[in-house]
Amino acid sequence: MAPKLSAPLWAGRELVDRIARRSPARLALLTFAGVIAVFTALLNLPAATATGVRAPFVDAFFTATSAVCVTGLVTVPTGTYWSGFGQAVILVGIQVGGLGVMTLASILGAAVSRRIGLTQRLLTASETKTTRLGEVGSLIRVVVITSLSLEAFIAALLLPRFMTLHETFREALWHAVFYAVSAFNNAGFVPTAEGLAPHAGDWLLLLPIILGVFIGSLGFPVILNIARVGRRASRWNLHTKLTLTVSGALVVVGGLLFAAFEWRNEETIGPLGWPAKLLSALFAGVMPRSGGFSTVDVSSMKESTWLINDALMFVGGGSASTAGGIKVTTLAVLLLAIVAEARGDRDIEAYGRRIPRDTLRLSIAVAFIGATAVLVSTLVLLEITGWSLDVLLFETISAFATCGLSTGVTHLLPEEGKYVLIVLMFVGRTGTMTLAAALALRDRRRVIRLPEERPIIG
Repeated sequence: MAPKLSAPLWAGRELVDRIARRSPARLALLTFAGVIAVFTALLNLPAATATGVRAPFVDAFFTATSAVCVTGLVTVPTGTYWSGFGQAVILVGIQVGGLGVMTLASILGAAVSRRIGLTQRLLTASETKTTRLGEVGSLIRVVVITSLSLEAFIAALLLPRFMTLHETFREALWHAVFYAVSAFNNAGFVPTAEGLAPHAGDWLLLLPIILGVFIGSLGFPVILNIARVGRRASRWNLHTKLTLTVSGALVVVGGLLFAAFEWRNEETIGPLGWPAKLLSALFAGVMPRSGGFSTVDVSSMKESTWLINDALMFVGGGSASTAGGIKVTTLAVLLLAIVAEARGDRDIEAYGRRIPRDTLRLSIAVAFIGATAVLVSTLVLLEITGWSLDVLLFETISAFATCGLSTGVTHLLPEEGKYVLIVLMFVGRTGTMTLAAALALRDRRRVIRLPEERPIIG
């Protein structure tokens, strides 16, 4: 028999259930904001810093948002500014943000009641983009098992390598676990003071990180689909095929363009041998998709490389993944619509399937809202700082796409500029359409339809 709840608790639960049923997206935003507030409070404790002095609120708030939103942008160096406790808080924040607050809430609810109720299913469906509520339970199991298993596998690969770098077992284990969690969740946080720059040609260290970032960026629906039907591509659903195709293409294109622009740049990969250059190109092809790690000084890259990174960061990874951006399926649908229009086809088709028109409308809305968020934020920062457009555009896209790559100016931003990026990271993690759905009613039923008339386009 379930225990009786007191009147305030019962009223609170009724309110949460009502909000969840009417607008799961709105409750998702509130929950994410609440989690960020908790981690901000923890990082604001004196014990969270290496010096024992309480961190400025804006830095604690920025770091907490960056961790929960799995971004990786920082205003203070993670490896030296924060204590062991502070780094542990950041690590937990990354894990919570990666799994998704809504998914975590469903896990806790299932652990307590041994079942997942309708409210929890609605919340998780909103977070993971699952269309059928019956799939939520299976998706949660895949999320947890895949996340923890892959993170443990990556940590096991990294541990021996860190031990060969003259670290104690405890230090090596901590760095292996931190990098594994940060990589799979596409967070980009580094616990070491020097980062990955000294290891630009280290295949044993960088390949596991590349693997973790790439798989984490695919999205749990893709992992669930492959786990169910196996590795036969003919049995994959359309979402999986589009995600894998576009993701692979972006990695190849990004890596080739990085190599073409930076091959002879003496300030980045120019002095390296060709094996290290190839590894750096592969690394650079994967990381702008939302990984956020870097083996070279981003501020020393050519402006043409910055522009390519801007495009890759804006697209991001797969839907319901730990990556940000407008998502690769959004790009795929827009490109397929252009191809269909150029051919004169009535329908948008791919892999023997027809894509509904409302999916195209949603893709346009996602891309437009994302571009608008970046545009407005860049304009605000231009007025606040007076810095050059290329630098600020790179920072704003990195924040929106929850990528974490930086030209090195984030910590130099004035306080109001840091708050702009905080809002942008929150919008990028919760999703442009989730935010739009939370602020407006999406289901508008009209009895009367107006006469049709075509405006002139182009």
